[in-house]
Parts: sequence; structure tokens; C-alpha cells
Amino acid sequence: MAESKKIKTALVSVFHKDGLDELLLAKLHQEGVKFLSTGGTQKFIESLGYECEKVEDVTTYPSILGGRVKTLHPKIFGGILARRDNEGDQQQIAEYEIPSIDLVIVDLYPFEQTVAAAGSSEQDIIEKIDIGGISLIRAGAKNFKDVVPSKAEYSVLLDILNKKGAQTDIEDRRLFATRAFGVSSHYDTAIHNWFESTLK
Repeated sequence: MAESKKIKTALVSVFHKDGLDELLLAKLHQEGVKFLSTGGTQKFIESLGYECEKVEDVTTYPSILGGRVKTLHPKIFGGILARRDNEGDQQQIAEYEIPSIDLVIVDLYPFEQTVAAAGSSEQDIIEKIDIGGISLIRAGAKNFKDVVPSKAEYSVLLDILNKKGAQTDIEDRRLFATRAFGVSSHYDTAIHNWFESTLK
């Protein structure tokens, strides 16, 4: 794995949009990073005046099942999980026309906030169990690429971009991977605790 890596394409899929405009406006767009997104996030990025490719245009599948399935596709996860220094992976990337994804910015559905909110039904809570987002986080972290799993990480990424441009070192990517697995662990624990609380 290369010690230093250029960010060329970022997949952005966030529930909360606040704080995202500064990150995009200040550095990623300026550095020539290409954006890939879905639904409301894609429209938000375009509203800032930036071009953004739709995930649906890459996968050739629409968002289905009321938005439950958007990013769960080999052309997305292949682009994140493909090893850049593995000849077999790169041959398959070329064969299946899978775009490389270097950066994943994810903000998960607010499960804990929904559980805590007065009047939330069981169905409301179930629908706030993030599937695609948590999978993106884990895929990015497994491949030691930059993963921004929540709003709390935006400032960390922005600091790196301000110092190095759209270039990250292995230490940066390991830091994001460590934090990403912390986010996924906390998220799954919260879901487990809620399910356990519903048992009679």
C-alpha cells in the first residue's frame, strides 16, 4: 500500500448537511476532487454549485425500497475495497468498469436521537438503522482509505487538507480507520441495547 495517496473521487452520503459546505467549498472542490452521491446529499452538493455524479448513474440502478437500498452495489463497494496495488483487483476494476473511490464521507441516520425522541414509534426507530452508511464506513476503514464517519471528523479532515492538499499519508488513513470502527462499534451497540430493551 502506498504511503501517500491522492484523493481524486469522494463518495458523500450524509444525513446531516451542516458543516459540509465549508469542507467542500474550502478544500475538496478547490483540489479538483470529483463528487459522487445520492438523493438529498447529491442535490445539496449541486445547490452549492458543484458538479456531482449520481450513484444511480454509476450503478445503473435507482434508489429502491423507499431509499433502503442506494449505495449497496458492487460498483460502489468495489470502488472502495479494490486494492490499488493488487493486479487481480485492478483487472477486475477495469473489466467491470468500476470507478475508484478514494474518500468516503458518511454521517449515519440518527438512531440514538430517534430512540430518545418522545413519540418515536418502533417503525420510526427501525427505519433509522443505517445499513448502507455503516457498510460504507466499514469498507473504507478496511481498505485504510480516508473515512469521515460523522460531523465530528470534518474538522480533522479539513485540517489535513489544509496542510497537505488532497494528499493523505498512511498515518492519516489509519487514524480515520480507527475512529471509523469506533463509530460502527458504538452504533451497533446502541442498536443492540435498544433491541434488548424491547424483549419481554
